Amino acid sequence: MIPLSRREEQVLLSIWNLKEDAYLISIKKHLSILTDTEWSLSAVQKPLLQLERKGYIMTYMGEASAKRGGRRKKMCTITKQGVEALKMLKNEQDVLWKDFLDVEFNTI
Repeated sequence: MIPLSRREEQVLLSIWNLKEDAYLISIKKHLSILTDTEWSLSAVQKPLLQLERKGYIMTYMGEASAKRGGRRKKMCTITKQGVEALKMLKNEQDVLWKDFLDVEFNTI
């Protein structure tokens, strides 16, 4: 399994959450709202390209719409390998974070 960077993880989880509405602009908006930070288009595009290269997402051209002047959106969908990569990452994080909340913070 090819490891995920933090940005790739965030973009991949956004694709998972957005389902059939996952495309560049919707992913950017989703991440900007959730992280309370304005994401640039390039901050989303680069991880999208990396995720596609790794086989964790597939892209396809959606239908043309009058709202977009007849242009089509490049849609994203998560692959089985992408789901497996997220599951593995989640399991690793659960192990690493397991005892975190049990720490006495006033001693740090």
